[in-house]
Amino acid sequence: MSADGPVWTAQAAESWKLSLPCTRAEAEALAGDVPEIAGIDPPPVLMTSEPDPARPDAWQLDVYFEGEPDDSAVSIIRALVPSAAAATARPEPIEDADWVTISQAWLEPIRAGRFHVHTGAYADTVPADAIAFRIEASRAFGTGHHETTTGCLTLLDRLEREGADFANIADIGTGTGLLAFAARALWPDARVLASDIDPISIEVTAENMAVNGVPADAITLVTCPGVDDPEVRGRRYDLLIANILAGPLIELAPDFAGVVAPGGSVMLAGLLASQADAVTTAYRAAGFDPADRLDLGEWPTLRLVRR
Repeated sequence: MSADGPVWTAQAAESWKLSLPCTRAEAEALAGDVPEIAGIDPPPVLMTSEPDPARPDAWQLDVYFEGEPDDSAVSIIRALVPSAAAATARPEPIEDADWVTISQAWLEPIRAGRFHVHTGAYADTVPADAIAFRIEASRAFGTGHHETTTGCLTLLDRLEREGADFANIADIGTGTGLLAFAARALWPDARVLASDIDPISIEVTAENMAVNGVPADAITLVTCPGVDDPEVRGRRYDLLIANILAGPLIELAPDFAGVVAPGGSVMLAGLLASQADAVTTAYRAAGFDPADRLDLGEWPTLRLVRR
């Protein structure tokens, strides 16, 4: 970004922008990762701002799409800001720019247990006692700023402090690879696998491994939906992490039961508190019992143990 604003590309306009008013509370809830937009392909970039400091509760949500959004995508965005229900939602074409980098490059670092997650803009602020990961703005979910990712990091840290030991770990729906990196840092002797349905996420994870000094052979990377790959199904995990969405988590419960060893754990995130009972019921039916729950705002992280 230049001193005067974004650096525009020379391409024809392919990006679209949708602007909606929102409250400050709604804007704060949209900081960092927003799992609800995973249903939009490709996911848009969200930017919130306070146009008038004299009106501290009157914020604005600007959403940048790759290509013209359809009615379904607009409906998903509108649902994020209920206060704008009566506002006109009219996407408009704009010049192309790298909106992900522009919106996320200056995300402030987060601390979750021993973990410190930062972008390059804050590379000089890493505490000496932290397990640090540099996760840049990218095309994949999981910068660590959303409560779903922070909850997983915090619960992983708690488990290790309480003496848990895992030898075979899977991170299903890995996004940026952050949770796989965190698990490997806590249990360096474990075999770690990271998978995602999106090949771009696997590319981003490989890039982040290099940035963070994770050896290329330290984590097995697989592109597949759920556990639908021989490499994934060929192992039995004592810890399986899945930070995705409630619907897919429920659908995957029987598949996860097929790859998690008896006595092994699943760590589930990406669900709202209102969805926790439905997710827990599905996993009970698949042979798991609840063991831990960590709530950050409206976003619980669940751990269940296979019977």
